Amino acid sequence: ILCVADQCHGLRELALNYHLLSDELLLALSSEKHVHLEHLRIDVVSENPGQTQFHTIKKSSWDALIRHSPQVNIVMYFFLYEEEFEPFFREETPVTHLYFGRAVSKDMLGRIGLNCPRLVELVVCANGLEPLDEELIRIAERCKSLTAIGLGECEVTCSGFMEFVKMCGGRLSQLSIMEEVLIPDNTYNIEQIHSEVSKQLGRIWFPDMMPTW
Repeated sequence: ILCVADQCHGLRELALNYHLLSDELLLALSSEKHVHLEHLRIDVVSENPGQTQFHTIKKSSWDALIRHSPQVNIVMYFFLYEEEFEPFFREETPVTHLYFGRAVSKDMLGRIGLNCPRLVELVVCANGLEPLDEELIRIAERCKSLTAIGLGECEVTCSGFMEFVKMCGGRLSQLSIMEEVLIPDNTYNIEQIHSEVSKQLGRIWFPDMMPTW
């Protein structure tokens, strides 16, 4: 991979497993000889919990890539077990699209809000039964480019969800939330959420329904 990055100076798109990603590779893609990278897809996959060691990429390496290719989309697909997220997003990371195919912890989502300012799209397959109000509001506050979010098997109070939507406003072009995610509280119920969110987005919006068949 390093050889390709060093020799193929016209390379604009690259997809690879996280195990092949290194500081040296990012620096090679950031050299003056290299064209601006447009798309970097990284698959972070673990088959056996606890048996895979994931390394950390230095912030300086990410910074070099963004200085050289400021418009690059960095897409990361995570298929990890919760205990394996420790090395990720401890420092600012220029990821733009994040997809979590397995359960992800509140702590991990909190770090995303703190350290992923370029985030455009976030999809969370599952979290468990811990409300994510605080984490979503932090993401809305700090991820100013966020335009798309999807939540599967998670929980968020209706009030927390409304605050998130109000902070993001009309820039949310995609908002896909399962109805089961939303927990009614003293301020909003499920019926009220539909109309209130629609007002904020400027278009008709409904939560996604679980198929009955």
